[in-house]
Amino acid sequence: MGTVTPLPLRHPAQVGFDRAELARILDLYGRMVAAGHWKDYAIDLGRDAAVFSAFRRTAENPEFRVEKRPALRSRQGMWALVNEAGLVLKRGHELGPVLAPVERRLMKLVAE
Repeated sequence: MGTVTPLPLRHPAQVGFDRAELARILDLYGRMVAAGHWKDYAIDLGRDAAVFSAFRRTAENPEFRVEKRPALRSRQGMWALVNEAGLVLKRGHELGPVLAPVERRLMKLVAE
Protein backbone atom coordinates (compact mmCIF):
# COMPACT_ATOMS: atom_id res chain seq x y z
CA MET A 1 0.00 0.00 0.00
CA GLY A 2 0.92 3.67 -0.33
CA THR A 3 1.18 6.43 2.18
CA VAL A 4 -1.91 8.11 3.58
CA THR A 5 -2.02 11.85 3.02
CA PRO A 6 -4.33 13.81 5.32
CA LEU A 7 -6.82 16.10 3.65
CA PRO A 8 -6.44 19.79 4.41
CA LEU A 9 -8.91 21.19 6.94
CA ARG A 10 -11.66 23.19 5.29
CA HIS A 11 -12.57 26.48 6.88
CA PRO A 12 -15.83 28.10 5.87
CA ALA A 13 -15.02 30.39 2.97
CA GLN A 14 -17.58 32.99 3.99
CA VAL A 15 -20.64 33.64 6.08
CA GLY A 16 -23.80 34.49 4.17
CA PHE A 17 -27.50 35.21 4.55
CA ASP A 18 -29.99 32.48 3.73
CA ARG A 19 -32.97 33.26 1.51
CA ALA A 20 -35.47 33.95 4.32
CA GLU A 21 -33.06 36.26 6.17
CA LEU A 22 -32.20 38.22 3.04
CA ALA A 23 -35.88 38.47 2.07
CA ARG A 24 -36.72 39.93 5.50
CA ILE A 25 -33.87 42.45 5.32
CA LEU A 26 -34.61 43.47 1.71
CA ASP A 27 -38.31 43.85 2.52
CA LEU A 28 -37.45 46.38 5.22
CA TYR A 29 -34.96 48.07 2.88
CA GLY A 30 -37.62 48.36 0.15
CA ARG A 31 -40.09 49.96 2.53
CA MET A 32 -37.47 52.46 3.72
CA VAL A 33 -36.66 53.31 0.07
CA ALA A 34 -40.38 53.80 -0.64
CA ALA A 35 -40.56 56.16 2.36
CA GLY A 36 -37.68 58.13 0.80
CA HIS A 37 -35.22 57.52 3.61
CA TRP A 38 -32.66 55.07 2.22
CA LYS A 39 -31.06 55.27 -1.21
CA ASP A 40 -28.45 52.51 -1.41
CA TYR A 41 -27.23 49.33 0.23
CA ALA A 42 -24.15 47.10 0.34
CA ILE A 43 -23.63 43.46 1.31
CA ASP A 44 -20.28 42.31 2.67
CA LEU A 45 -19.78 38.55 2.99
CA GLY A 46 -16.66 37.82 5.00
CA ARG A 47 -15.08 34.88 6.76
CA ASP A 48 -16.38 35.91 10.21
CA ALA A 49 -19.53 37.88 9.42
CA ALA A 50 -22.11 38.83 6.82
CA VAL A 51 -23.06 42.52 6.88
CA PHE A 52 -25.95 44.35 5.21
CA SER A 53 -25.41 48.13 5.22
CA ALA A 54 -28.12 50.69 4.40
CA PHE A 55 -27.18 54.19 3.26
CA ARG A 56 -29.06 57.48 3.14
CA ARG A 57 -26.75 58.56 0.32
CA THR A 58 -24.15 56.56 -1.54
CA ALA A 59 -21.07 58.56 -0.52
CA GLU A 60 -21.39 58.40 3.26
CA ASN A 61 -21.22 55.95 6.15
CA PRO A 62 -24.09 53.49 6.45
CA GLU A 63 -26.95 54.62 8.65
CA PHE A 64 -27.56 51.05 9.86
CA ARG A 65 -25.72 47.75 9.56
CA VAL A 66 -27.30 44.37 10.14
CA GLU A 67 -24.54 41.92 11.11
CA LYS A 68 -24.70 38.15 11.27
CA ARG A 69 -21.84 36.63 13.29
CA PRO A 70 -22.35 32.86 13.77
CA ALA A 71 -19.47 32.70 16.27
CA LEU A 72 -21.65 34.63 18.76
CA ARG A 73 -24.64 32.29 18.32
CA SER A 74 -24.29 30.68 21.76
CA ARG A 75 -23.45 33.90 23.60
CA GLN A 76 -25.29 37.17 22.92
CA GLY A 77 -26.88 36.05 19.68
CA MET A 78 -25.53 36.12 16.16
CA TRP A 79 -27.58 39.13 14.98
CA ALA A 80 -26.68 42.75 15.69
CA LEU A 81 -28.05 46.12 14.58
CA VAL A 82 -25.28 48.73 14.48
CA ASN A 83 -25.81 52.46 13.95
CA GLU A 84 -23.74 54.98 12.00
CA ALA A 85 -21.38 55.64 14.92
CA GLY A 86 -20.66 51.93 15.40
CA LEU A 87 -22.82 51.56 18.53
CA VAL A 88 -24.68 48.25 18.81
CA LEU A 89 -28.35 49.20 19.15
CA LYS A 90 -29.77 45.70 19.48
CA ARG A 91 -28.36 42.19 19.63
CA GLY A 92 -30.22 38.91 19.64
CA HIS A 93 -30.72 35.33 18.55
CA GLU A 94 -33.58 36.13 16.12
CA LEU A 95 -33.57 38.57 13.19
CA GLY A 96 -37.08 39.99 13.74
CA PRO A 97 -36.54 41.56 17.17
CA VAL A 98 -33.15 42.93 16.06
CA LEU A 99 -34.83 44.79 13.16
CA ALA A 100 -37.61 46.14 15.43
CA PRO A 101 -35.99 49.56 16.11
CA VAL A 102 -35.77 50.24 12.37
CA GLU A 103 -39.36 49.03 11.90
CA ARG A 104 -40.52 51.49 14.58
CA ARG A 105 -38.59 54.26 12.86
CA LEU A 106 -40.32 53.39 9.58
CA MET A 107 -43.69 53.69 11.29
CA LYS A 108 -42.76 57.20 12.46
CA LEU A 109 -41.61 58.16 8.94
CA VAL A 110 -44.86 56.96 7.37
CA ALA A 111 -47.00 58.64 10.03
CA GLU A 112 -45.44 62.08 9.38
